[in-house]
Amino acid sequence: MESRNFQLDAEWNIVHYPEQPLGFGILIIGDERHFVDQNTSFWLQNEGKNLQVQSLLKEGYTVFYSNLYGKNWGSEKAVKLAKRLYEHIIRSEIMNDKIHIIGEGMGALVALKLLHDMDEYVRSIVLINPILSLQHHLELEKDRKFFYKKLVKELAIAYEQEGEELIFQINNVDDPTIFNSSVPIKIIHVLADGRAYKQSDLLNQLSDKWKNEKTSNSICYVVPEKRQQIVNQIIRFFESHEEWL
Repeated sequence: MESRNFQLDAEWNIVHYPEQPLGFGILIIGDERHFVDQNTSFWLQNEGKNLQVQSLLKEGYTVFYSNLYGKNWGSEKAVKLAKRLYEHIIRSEIMNDKIHIIGEGMGALVALKLLHDMDEYVRSIVLINPILSLQHHLELEKDRKFFYKKLVKELAIAYEQEGEELIFQINNVDDPTIFNSSVPIKIIHVLADGRAYKQSDLLNQLSDKWKNEKTSNSICYVVPEKRQQIVNQIIRFFESHEEWL
C-alpha cells in the first residue's frame, strides 16, 4: 500500500494512494480510539479497518485522515485542522475538489461541522455509529458514572474550558442534529449492544424528520455479523453521487 505520512500543526496525517486512481478522495474522520502517528494508524493496525481501506483503494479512491488531536469531541480546533488537511491534499494531489467523508463515532461531530462550513466541497457523507449530539451523548453516559466523569474530563481538554462551564454551554445551546444541506448523507448504525439500541432512538427521530422533509438521506441498521458488508454499502453510496463533477 503506497502512502505518505506528514504533519500539520504537529499532528500526524496519512494519505493512501490507489494503484488506479478515480480522481475522487475520501476523508476519514475517526472515533475516540482511532489514532495516527509517524509510523502507523488505527486503520492499518485494525484488521477490519485495514480491509475497509484496502477495499476503497481497490475501487480507485484516494484515502486520507488525521490524528486530529486524538479525543477531540468535535472541537473547533479539530475542525480547523480537518479543513487544513483538505486544503493540503487538494493542493498536493491530482483530485476532484469535491470529496466524500466517512465519520465514525465521535468523528461525526467534526464531519457535520465541516459540512456546515464547506458543504460546497463535500460530495457525500457516510456516518458509522455516529455521535450526532454532545447533549444526547452526555445524557446517555450519565448512568455510567465512571465513563461520564471521564467524558467530561476529555471534553474539558478538547475544548480548553472548565468542565462544569462547558457542560452548561453544551446543554444550553441549540444543538441541531444535522445541518440543513443538500449534501447526501447515509448513516450506518451497527446494533452491537444495549447502548447502540438506546442511541437508535435519536436516529429514529432523525429518520422521521428526513421523511417529513422528503430528503434522500437514509439510515441503515446493521447487525454485528454483517459488519464486514459495510464497506460495500459505502462504495455503492459514494458511486451513486459521482455522476456530477
